[in-house]
Amino acid sequence: MMQSQSPKSATVTTKKGDTAVARVESLNHDGIGVAHVDGKAVFIDGALPGETVRFRYHDKKRRYDTGGVLEVLAASPDRVVPRCPVFGVCGGCSLQHLASAAQLPAKQQVLRDDLERIGKVEPERWLEPLTGPAWGYRRRARLGARLVEKKGGVLVGFREKRKSYITPLQSCEVLHPRVAALLPALRDLIASLSCPNRVPQIEVAVGDGAEEPQAALVFRHLEPFTDADRAALRAFGATHSVQIHLQGGAPDAIEPLWPQPAPPLSYRLPDHDLTLRFQPTDFIQVNGEINRRLVNRALELLAPAPEDRVLDLFCGIGNFTLPLARRAGRVLGLEADAGLVARAWDNARLNGIGNVEFGAADLYAEEGAAPWGGERFTLWLLDPPRTGAMEAVKHLPDDGGGPRRILYVSCNPATLARDSELLVHVKGYRLEAAGALDMFPQTSHVEALALFVRDARA
Repeated sequence: MMQSQSPKSATVTTKKGDTAVARVESLNHDGIGVAHVDGKAVFIDGALPGETVRFRYHDKKRRYDTGGVLEVLAASPDRVVPRCPVFGVCGGCSLQHLASAAQLPAKQQVLRDDLERIGKVEPERWLEPLTGPAWGYRRRARLGARLVEKKGGVLVGFREKRKSYITPLQSCEVLHPRVAALLPALRDLIASLSCPNRVPQIEVAVGDGAEEPQAALVFRHLEPFTDADRAALRAFGATHSVQIHLQGGAPDAIEPLWPQPAPPLSYRLPDHDLTLRFQPTDFIQVNGEINRRLVNRALELLAPAPEDRVLDLFCGIGNFTLPLARRAGRVLGLEADAGLVARAWDNARLNGIGNVEFGAADLYAEEGAAPWGGERFTLWLLDPPRTGAMEAVKHLPDDGGGPRRILYVSCNPATLARDSELLVHVKGYRLEAAGALDMFPQTSHVEALALFVRDARA
């Protein structure tokens, strides 16, 4: 077996720019290979588990080092040729060099490690991972734009990996095809405007559609557009059948430009006969197919019945709340964003659902009464942002009167693991099941589910 470093280099203090050989043990949260050289952890960009690589040191830290692959000496059987010509530069993807079938097991291992190391818990069973389309799935994204004369003019794309530069994209393998096809024309459009250096961001959103998917573009601009600019933007929308919105002030100040009025975007949850409408800047799950399967899995695990009262925290536009209301007696959805709460109410009316309520609430308040008042619920669903749901979990009663089941949908295994420790070791729940789902294929992003159960005798 090849040694992780030669005997000669083992006796010499390495520095930035030096090269070494290492055998890669695992992937970290960012999809970077983890190895040890002379007992010290080194994170090697571009390396995969099981590989032996020659790498160059990028940085030296007290507790760990970083580096990048120069040569793969013994390749993993799961290594593939990336589809994208700018993979490794663009920050939009980090795992295109790992076969799609191998990505989810790696993410499941990240989840397993975090639960064990941070939460000191282990699920009683592992859920079958949820998989979906590996390419062309991303229906929500933020593209950067910048005028860089030295690079030929306007650049449109994702930011470079760990840098603020823009990677110019002519195409994108993970963006929904409806939007990916617009990238070259979008670059030309911004270059034609009077202020091409003052349009830093384009937010894209794709919904379902009867004949073709709906699409919307939201242009962030730092100075007013001229009449000629607005005419060019309207013409672009009409030519490409894509909604055009402007964002010139506050983040929630969106002006529909074309068409007027702009029809709402929407997506379907066909298994529950639901249509959910949303605005172009609203949060929705980026992968439509995985979201449909996730909602079904959530109802399967929570198993709501007509006698159940369900609390849905961080409810958004009602993605889980409304399917739950199809089966439960009463559902309360709480969300910090008042705009999302308004859309949730609209979606309840649109779908004729009357046994649900929504409210705006600070779900991170550490002091005072619980945001949902004194009402007790038999089931909880948590779908927090990356910071987790610690403050909400702290409001659970210690007298055994909490919900009998809590389903936690997580976009950050580390905070899920942190909150799991409180749920299991303080609040008395069992971690009955957990598993990963591939919401973001080709990236290191890990989405997970965890089911906590309170025994009837507790």
